[in-house]
Amino acid sequence: MFKYILIFFLLIIFVPVFRNFLFNLLVGKQIAKEQKRYNDIMEKKRGKEGDVKVKQTPPSGKKGGYEGGQYVDFEEVK
Repeated sequence: MFKYILIFFLLIIFVPVFRNFLFNLLVGKQIAKEQKRYNDIMEKKRGKEGDVKVKQTPPSGKKGGYEGGQYVDFEEVK
């Protein structure tokens, strides 16, 4: 029994193709499920393709904000 376990671990460590196959077999479905869930969430955020959403802009009324300064003549200093 120990011999079979040792061979199994050696295969996992030294044979990348076998290791990748086992990884995809064990974890691949979970990754695909998470990607699908993420895509569904992002699709809901963005909306359907071709939809246009217009966000409200703030009112453009100025209330005591900075409206520019005074004109100052330029004098050349030598």
